[in-house]
Amino acid sequence: MNRIKRIKIAELFLVRLPLIRPFETSFSIQKDREALLVKLTSDNSYGWGECVAGADPFYSYETNRTACHIISDYLIPLVFSLRKFFIEDALDEFSHIQGHFMAKAAVENALFDLLSREQNLPLYTLIGGTYKKIRSGISLGIEHNTDELLRLTEEAVKKKYHRIKIKVKKGKDIRVLKILRKYFPELPLMADANGDYQETDLQLLKQFDEFNLMMLEQPLGNNDLYFHSLIQKELKTPICLDESIQSLNDLRTALALESCRIINIKQARVGGIKAAKIMQSYCLQHNIKVWSGGMLETGIGRNFNLHLQTLPGFTLPGDTSETSRYFHEDIVDTPIVLQSDGFIEIPPGPGIGAEVIPKRLNKYKIMYKKF
Repeated sequence: MNRIKRIKIAELFLVRLPLIRPFETSFSIQKDREALLVKLTSDNSYGWGECVAGADPFYSYETNRTACHIISDYLIPLVFSLRKFFIEDALDEFSHIQGHFMAKAAVENALFDLLSREQNLPLYTLIGGTYKKIRSGISLGIEHNTDELLRLTEEAVKKKYHRIKIKVKKGKDIRVLKILRKYFPELPLMADANGDYQETDLQLLKQFDEFNLMMLEQPLGNNDLYFHSLIQKELKTPICLDESIQSLNDLRTALALESCRIINIKQARVGGIKAAKIMQSYCLQHNIKVWSGGMLETGIGRNFNLHLQTLPGFTLPGDTSETSRYFHEDIVDTPIVLQSDGFIEIPPGPGIGAEVIPKRLNKYKIMYKKF
């Protein structure tokens, strides 16, 4: 049963981990990862969650400041008010708060991690998954030096990543893809625009068909489901929607309009595991391919994404890559490492299978609140 004993303590940690190299997308350049972490403690266990909002409102209206406000002033009081409850009871209460899905996911994740630890179960068992090794995917930011992009791609190929994603934007797209395809003609390759194009860029977008891509992710803006449908009708390349899919209703609308052929489910962006499972189930029923996206998470968030991919329907490689690709050191004791075949093992043990290292948490902590 998804029943948790009384929550006694809630804690928020804001950490800032320097990235090994800057990560550039169509909307920003990140030099470090600022993550808001949630720890919930019950009478006999604890659980961790991670908010993926980030420091700035460039990817989403949510930021770590807004998430801290929503979690501190609304979500944690709701959790404390339910003395003994089923997780579903708490999530029903969360639904009264409009939006703020990243903040909700962080607290929901901590509840699921706590419950699975209380029951001495790995998280994937609690959520209905089946153990398997997870296929890996890597996301490469926009590189202004072509030789460096080729070097990073070659490095990823040698690591046996099952697919490589490159970030693109207008002016950093067709030429880059031509060079990559020249040197890596058979590489499982996709491109992610993070909404940098408009419906008037149809002729430019049609050029993506030259490169035999697995998919073109989020070419248009978040709210352009209709225009995505017009673009998809003109492209051979499958469109994958990410930021456009905030809810099951968005998903149903996108599929009804034929706005895409693939869905990226980021559980930490859509409200958590429960919301992600609803979307995964709907896609499975309608034969839509799905995969699990990432947001430069610490080991806490990355492990939630691994466990999510044990559910049926996650057939495409996700954004889960090695910890060493982004951080010199993580705050958890089990860094994600690729095996020789490019697969990733889920850490054994209850919950997400990873333990936070207090010394490292304190090293990177820039804010702390206890309730």
